[in-house]
Amino acid sequence: MQLCRLRTHQWCFVLFNVLLFHMLLFGADLLEEYFLRSLPLSYSDAKTLEIRERARRLDMAPLKANLSGSYSVSSAAACSDQEIFLLVLVCSSPGNRTRRNAIRQTWGNVTDTAGYAVLTMFALGRPASAEAQLEIDEESQKHGDIIEGSFIDCPETQTQKVMMIVEWVVTFCPHARYTLKTDEEMFVGIPSLAGYLLSLTQLEDVYSGRVIHQGVPDRDPQSPGFVPIHQYPEEFYPDYCDRRAFVMSQDVVRKVYVAAREVPTSVPADVFVGICAKKAGITPIHSSRFSGEKHISYNRCCYKFIFTSSNMREDELFKDWKETSDGKDCSLLETYYSLVSCRVLTYIDKFKQFNLDRIKNEAFHFSD
Repeated sequence: MQLCRLRTHQWCFVLFNVLLFHMLLFGADLLEEYFLRSLPLSYSDAKTLEIRERARRLDMAPLKANLSGSYSVSSAAACSDQEIFLLVLVCSSPGNRTRRNAIRQTWGNVTDTAGYAVLTMFALGRPASAEAQLEIDEESQKHGDIIEGSFIDCPETQTQKVMMIVEWVVTFCPHARYTLKTDEEMFVGIPSLAGYLLSLTQLEDVYSGRVIHQGVPDRDPQSPGFVPIHQYPEEFYPDYCDRRAFVMSQDVVRKVYVAAREVPTSVPADVFVGICAKKAGITPIHSSRFSGEKHISYNRCCYKFIFTSSNMREDELFKDWKETSDGKDCSLLETYYSLVSCRVLTYIDKFKQFNLDRIKNEAFHFSD
């Protein structure tokens, strides 16, 4: 009864606070969606037109013949000319077999969504030891889902790994409509991502993820990610999708493959793809449903809506997958409240982590 007796100015105050709460909660995402919606790039540049035309006419038969011995028979035959709607390529470290098995038993186990075929593969470089290589060979024989490059897997060769992925897709899986590149620490909501891709009216030049705007090259010579000015002289990188998860349509993979010959491999892997995309006249599409580096606090309906969540522990992966794959749909209202809950809990977790890091730093300085 007291609620009904509120006067007009009191109702206005309540409404204002409700709106303010939602703006604080979702305002950043709304601003991202608006400001990171870049204008389509022009195709008038002769070099861009050349790249696009070469990608369209790309004949992979000679390359397929040359590369057949570079990859295992099982990985080269994984697509076997079948129509794949979503090809998921997970960048993994050779020693993380337990993690790969966890993915195989959870979100990587999805082979069909809404009647469309899904295939998940793992991309690795070579391990440092012969013993570890034998284990990789055994795993590859057992599962047939490992793509292994000829380079040693380390932080400095991650751009080579992405180039290997691009080369493998255009050569051995040319009928995959979309390719998701992701990392092994991620949770991926395959059904929600597939639903998003099916809703797109733009069928070509799809390069979508969490867009990074005005990324700055690392100019510190002591840093592992050092990028010399002579290799990339610009002040900022072009817009690109965060490395943890991004989607490319088949035509984009081909254009990146063609453009890659003129891009320095010293830049980070995700930046490398972004530079190739710009050279080919492709604009990245931002979606806040990709988490980027953030770990999203769990809620069943929230995880059925978002595309990815980062820094997942293996026990979380099994628990969250079991609950989100139960077949129960979420109503619009349930999804709304779950997103509010997810966002609030994620902010609280970040605040707790910030305070914990600050306490650790203070304790470290105090001990000095």
